[in-house]
Amino acid sequence: MIPVTEFRQFTEQQPAFRVLKPWWDVFTDYLSVAMLMIGVFGCTLQVMQDKIICLPKRVQPTQNHSSVSNVSQAVISTTPLPPPKPSPTNPTTVEMKGLKTDLDLQQYSFINQICYERALHWYAKYFPYLVLIHTLVFMVCSNFWFKFPGSSSKIEHFISILGKCFDSPWTTRALSEVSGEDSEEKDNRKSNMNRTNAIQSGPEGSLINSQSLKSIPEKFVVDKSTAGALDKKEGEQAKALFEKVKKFRLHVEEGDILYAMYVRQTVLKVIKFLIIIAYNSALVSEVQFTVDCDIDIQDMTGYKNFSCNHTMAHLFSKLSFCYLCFVSIYGLTCLYTLYWLFYRSLREYSFEYVRQETGIDDIPDVKNDFAFMLHMIDQYDPLYSKRFAVFLSEVSENKLKQLNLNNEWTPDKLRQKLQMNAHNRLELPLIMLSGLPDTVFEITELQSLKLEIIKNVMIPATIAQLDNLQELSLHQCSVKIHSAALSFLKENLKVLSVKFDDIRELPPWMYNLRNLEELYLVGSLSHDISKNVTLESLRDLKSLKILSIKSNISKIPQAVVDVSSHLQKMCIHNDGTKLVMLNNLKKMTNLTELELVRCDLERIPHAVFSLLSLQELDLKENNLKSIEEIMSFQHLRKLTVLKLWYNSITYIPEHIKKLTSLERLFFSHNKVEVLPSHLFLCNKIRYLDLSYNDIRFIPPEIGVLQSLHYFSITCNKVESLPDELYFCKKLKTLKIGKNSLSVLSPKIGNLLFLSYLDIKGNHFEVLPPELGDCRALKRAGLVVEDALFETLPSDVREQMKAE
Repeated sequence: MIPVTEFRQFTEQQPAFRVLKPWWDVFTDYLSVAMLMIGVFGCTLQVMQDKIICLPKRVQPTQNHSSVSNVSQAVISTTPLPPPKPSPTNPTTVEMKGLKTDLDLQQYSFINQICYERALHWYAKYFPYLVLIHTLVFMVCSNFWFKFPGSSSKIEHFISILGKCFDSPWTTRALSEVSGEDSEEKDNRKSNMNRTNAIQSGPEGSLINSQSLKSIPEKFVVDKSTAGALDKKEGEQAKALFEKVKKFRLHVEEGDILYAMYVRQTVLKVIKFLIIIAYNSALVSEVQFTVDCDIDIQDMTGYKNFSCNHTMAHLFSKLSFCYLCFVSIYGLTCLYTLYWLFYRSLREYSFEYVRQETGIDDIPDVKNDFAFMLHMIDQYDPLYSKRFAVFLSEVSENKLKQLNLNNEWTPDKLRQKLQMNAHNRLELPLIMLSGLPDTVFEITELQSLKLEIIKNVMIPATIAQLDNLQELSLHQCSVKIHSAALSFLKENLKVLSVKFDDIRELPPWMYNLRNLEELYLVGSLSHDISKNVTLESLRDLKSLKILSIKSNISKIPQAVVDVSSHLQKMCIHNDGTKLVMLNNLKKMTNLTELELVRCDLERIPHAVFSLLSLQELDLKENNLKSIEEIMSFQHLRKLTVLKLWYNSITYIPEHIKKLTSLERLFFSHNKVEVLPSHLFLCNKIRYLDLSYNDIRFIPPEIGVLQSLHYFSITCNKVESLPDELYFCKKLKTLKIGKNSLSVLSPKIGNLLFLSYLDIKGNHFEVLPPELGDCRALKRAGLVVEDALFETLPSDVREQMKAE
């Protein structure tokens, strides 16, 4: 016989594909094997045994009945019958008698063959071959979607990812960490506890209790710290799996070729089943044991009527009925498959039961071929879908990232990055990480935390361990926060800095920080920001004292006005966008510092003159050309710092003398040519910066400024310095570089507190030895050409070089 294994190539697929074969496909595969055995058995009999045996028939004469036997013998035999042989002498011997045809073996073979071809019904001849062909077609149809190029690649990729997800150590750990104990374990533990309590209530409870504890499964006493261990390599493999699952999902959800292919092959099997049942039921009766063969071959054999025996008719008849039973069962199974395909929505798959069972609420539902394969997997084992779902969850992915992050950033490594920031706080900067390491919260001495370009930051409740934390900086980060962590920040956080590209990156929880004192916002906002709902919530920041907005606003937000009662410093850096409608400034009566930088202001806003508590005004990088309004500053009796630098101011009006409380004046990077003597009537000035202008002459009235500590006229056109300058004996910093000076007065020795002197870029030929009298001046604080420094006496040079 032909072994069945020879036909394995028609149905062979990878063993892993079995997970996509539901019970009905497995059942029909076994039915196909049974039908294949019927076909192979019938074909083997056809080859191994005689197909048909034929004998010639006598022709019945038309004479009367008295001479029927004699005449019939004469007709059948073409030659006269031989005379009867004499009876044997032995009475015990029986003579064998029969009809003789005088046909040889070749003639019988010829008759058998021609009767088989012409007289036997085609169904009786080809029944085993039909069974074999139909069965092979069934097998091909059942497994075609595993072989078709458009579908097999998706299936192979899916099976590969599925196996890795199922075997990944992260799957077990994620289910335990994200969802806690498995529900089955909970039920088992509960039943064990109930059973234990019931046993303990008995009279021999203590003894039986010790025995029952031994019967508890070992999984309930495994140390979680060792069971959930995940090394770095396993973590990286799990991370790669998450990326593969994402890409595979995007690719597979685009179409439904797998679903369509499976439906088509099932429909084809049903149609073929109906055809087989129809014609087999009609033709099975044609398989007969006796067949009459009437063919005109009398010239070759002497006969034309034959009676034939189909040797395998009885067996084929039984096999055909058995085959019809198998086909019927096969067809009914296919009909059930069609019902399953069309009754259920197989192009959509919901993980609702997984979400309920595991507690992972963010597992998304899937569609199209992805959904169909998961439905097929559920028919094999629903556990596959449950474990696969772990890699569709962002919560699970974030947990994995967090674990890898904690392994990479140990507390010791983080402590190496600690530094002091501009606010003199111990700061930890973290830039471009995949998340926020939990190990950060082990550094209890931390005062400031700076997070930059970190997506999906989750601030946990463990931030409460940072007792000294007062400052938080979020630069281009999307941050979520635990409720307990928010409570901690409400009480402890004093400074918050947020830099963003999109206003949606502003953390909504920042408006609840009731003890927040300083808020810095850097990013692009709407021009009509006053209507922005998010910033209107600033009114809840009752402790806010400093507000800095670096953006592109066109007017001061109403939200800022709402906190004006306690706001002390406001900074608006507007990136060149024109700031209009500044009347709201009048309401900020407690404002002590105001910065309006790059706001495209052409004049000093009149609303500023209403800020009677104002101490510092900065109008840097605007478009100011005239400051005649400066006379109104006389009402600002507390104004001590005035910054009008980086503008286009051409002159300083005489009214500046009315700013009697002025201590610091920044006038650099303008176009001033003449210094009015009235400027020096502001005798409280300690800091005067007139660098980068077109000044040619310094009035001698500068000697009135006895409190002057800092004086700079760098990069002007000054040709000489008045001797009165050296009356300013408290001067510590003097910058006169890049001018047209040719002589440095020996009176410079009167500046005993001078520690920084910039004279580089002038026309000096020698330096006065009196520089040695400036005991605080060292070589590092003297900015001068090396050749010019060598003109000093050697003892002066050595004095300056000495530490």
